[in-house]
Amino acid sequence: MENLASTLWIMLGLGVGIPALFIIGARYTAQRLAGRAGIVSVLATGAPSTPTIRFTSLWQVLRTLLVAVVLCTGVSIIMLRFVYGIGSVTNLGDHFPWGLWISFDVMSGVALAAGAFVLAATVHIFRIERFAPLVRPAILTGLLGYLLVVAGLAVDLGKPYNVWRPLVHWQHNTVLWEVGICVTTYTTVLLIEFLPVILEPINRIEAIAKRLPTVLLYRILKQVSIVFVILGVVLSTLHQSSLGSLWLLVPEKLSPLWYSPYLPVFFWLSAVGVGLAMTIVESSLSSRAFKRGLELDLLADLARAASVVLLIYLGARGADIILRGAWPLLLELNLQTVAFWVEMGLGVIVPATLFAIKPLRHKPAVLFWGALMVVAFGVVLNRFNVGMIGLLPYTGNIYSPLWMEVVVSITLVSFGVIAFGLAAKYLPVFPEESHST
Repeated sequence: MENLASTLWIMLGLGVGIPALFIIGARYTAQRLAGRAGIVSVLATGAPSTPTIRFTSLWQVLRTLLVAVVLCTGVSIIMLRFVYGIGSVTNLGDHFPWGLWISFDVMSGVALAAGAFVLAATVHIFRIERFAPLVRPAILTGLLGYLLVVAGLAVDLGKPYNVWRPLVHWQHNTVLWEVGICVTTYTTVLLIEFLPVILEPINRIEAIAKRLPTVLLYRILKQVSIVFVILGVVLSTLHQSSLGSLWLLVPEKLSPLWYSPYLPVFFWLSAVGVGLAMTIVESSLSSRAFKRGLELDLLADLARAASVVLLIYLGARGADIILRGAWPLLLELNLQTVAFWVEMGLGVIVPATLFAIKPLRHKPAVLFWGALMVVAFGVVLNRFNVGMIGLLPYTGNIYSPLWMEVVVSITLVSFGVIAFGLAAKYLPVFPEESHST
């Protein structure tokens, strides 16, 4: 009991310390990279500055405390998972080994980061330059999304110190290995694509630019950026579809409402659709948070493209269910049927209809809520249906997420939101803050 009590106190201390170090460290690093006049003087004198947090309202204080509690609790649970095993913080078992963390943190996270390859391909490959203001935020969202996917995988699988093994011991006959390699490689590609955004403010700091070849590196990256864009599109296409290929291994376990030999195609199509929708959501939220203008015409065009993709996806899913003879399941009254109709109705049909009507898609509220429906119901619920709900007729109701699993997922998302906010505040992510070197 004494050892357990000591461990719990250690976990609590780490739960408080790690989020605090993350927030302070990220904020301090972002300030140093921002290239402000005050930062240049700091570099010259060598005297570090400590970031300060100012509260302007009681709601801001309460919101900050709530986030701090969530982060501390989540990190403590993660530490407990690594010390006592996955069974100590989840309801997973041998008969249901993949649950909330795989369905949400991994499969949904990968799909929601698809805006990076969709927008990068639109601007740099198809040369539709007017969407360029949306590329940097989309790449930042994609990069953070994939980093959180890696974090979620590390928490779910355990033993993160063995992450190098698939990179060395190739198991090229397995889909899971291909997904892991593509995710690892594409995360690196996203980091390289986002590196010029970091280098721009650094290059304005004379003390750094004179001593390090940052300007040269920036110019090289700008010249070869198309190579990484193409590589990113290929890699993202491969593993977006490969996540669907994973579920081809369980034809007798997954409900016929979702099991299909075309699952890889459906996963890729839905990723393209949600990539467009996620860009609309991110742009809408960032315009409010940072009090910047909303690129309404650009977002409306993205919504129109999303409606086309969603209608193609809807037609493909419907034709597949009819041709496989699974359509009678749509008339049953059970959890799977309800989940399917909510997914297709609220996640595909309603937003596709809203986006197809020109006057509606030029309204900011319709854009935001329609895109959010695609994100929440069209893709996140779809991944839950494939990874959890669609398996229950075979396994029985033997799994429901433990509250600690939910808190860990919220914690990872919170870290991502904080990181995006800091990057957007201190780096030239948005067009009005961009500078050329």
